[in-house]
Amino acid sequence: MGEFKVFSRVLTYATRRRFEVICITDDVEKVVAESGIRNGLVLVYVPHATAAVIVNEFEPRIAEDYISWLRKFFPPGAGWRHDEIDDNAHAHLASAMIGSSRVFPLIDGRIVRGTWQEILLVELDGPRSARRVIVEVLGV
Repeated sequence: MGEFKVFSRVLTYATRRRFEVICITDDVEKVVAESGIRNGLVLVYVPHATAAVIVNEFEPRIAEDYISWLRKFFPPGAGWRHDEIDDNAHAHLASAMIGSSRVFPLIDGRIVRGTWQEILLVELDGPRSARRVIVEVLGV
């Protein structure tokens, strides 16, 4: 068993629309490879109150479905109280329900994911010039 290590990187993404789904799997896997850590955990965390991380298939039609679902259950301008301040209550609520992080097992240098599972950044209040995603790899 090797020495326990922690390796962190911050990835940055510009978003173009109010709602957007961005596949970040390849970038996260590059961080894991750079870490040299073979076994442990990978944390993917978005330090924003109006963005989220999901794990699911990434295909254009399902990405549209995610956004349709968000608009249905967290509609902008639906009389949310926070809209009196920022006009983005829908984004705060959706982020709180979806979640701002995911943790993955790391085995033999590879993130364990299902065949169709991708790591997706979900923009809920764009466009934004610099959405940060923190990737932290912990293990040996």
